[in-house]
Amino acid sequence: MRPHTVMNMGIEEGSVIRSVLVSVIRVAAFAYIGLIILLAGCQRKLIYYPKTGDGEQLRSLATRLAFEPWEDGEGGPHGWRSTLPEEEAEANVLVFHGNAGWALDRIYYRDALLQASGDRWRVHVLEYPGYGARPGRPSEGAFFDAAEAAVRALLAEEKPLYLVGESLGSGVASEMAARHPEGIVGLILVTPFTSLGDVAARHYPFLPVRLLLRDRYDNETALANYGGPVAVLVAERDSVVHAVLGEALHDGYDGPKKFWVQEGRNHNTLDLGPDHPWWRELRDFLEEHR
Repeated sequence: MRPHTVMNMGIEEGSVIRSVLVSVIRVAAFAYIGLIILLAGCQRKLIYYPKTGDGEQLRSLATRLAFEPWEDGEGGPHGWRSTLPEEEAEANVLVFHGNAGWALDRIYYRDALLQASGDRWRVHVLEYPGYGARPGRPSEGAFFDAAEAAVRALLAEEKPLYLVGESLGSGVASEMAARHPEGIVGLILVTPFTSLGDVAARHYPFLPVRLLLRDRYDNETALANYGGPVAVLVAERDSVVHAVLGEALHDGYDGPKKFWVQEGRNHNTLDLGPDHPWWRELRDFLEEHR
């Protein structure tokens, strides 16, 4: 075989390899862009997992759980509240639950907070738009609007108001504390995060999630506008909202604060039973800084 023939064959093989590589890169690029478009379009379905039900069935369930409907002045829904009479309550607590289920799943907060306070706090749990029997669609804006109405209703009672934010609800609670820093006397954050973008970036490090997110729940920025006492509880082995994000939120906050870690626990296995010692420690911390 002549030298120039061997050379031509080498050139042809190199061209084929380059062509294949270009095709592979092109396919990968299209697949990556397609994945981004898909996630951008359905991101709220990945964030929110509402449980819905019939209004009458929920009222019946609430009665069995010793909750009562909590409505605005026009009969519209805020959520549910403990049956402790308003005149007997020394303070109000408003709970913003996580992204899954519905408000009536969170009776453990009612039980623990009533026991810790000696039945001196009245516990309210906000139902989000699109959850339970409440109309609407889940979104950051819809949650903030619902929370704003609920907070204003409780502040009108002129009693101390504590906020509890669980997981995604930490974003709602932090925003309300930022909007009403003089009215919120304490903030309790359970498995919180610095921002939803930080959570998403840990789950999808290969995607530009911070640019794609429409709902951001920026807790660091919100807390910078608060200043009151903040209690933070994280799960050591949390694989949903990594504990380092809650720790970073706590460490970056300049106001009165306290931090707890439940060792060996994951996002959904925290011990929130009323007999856990941290509830009493939490109560003492909040009352010390009230």
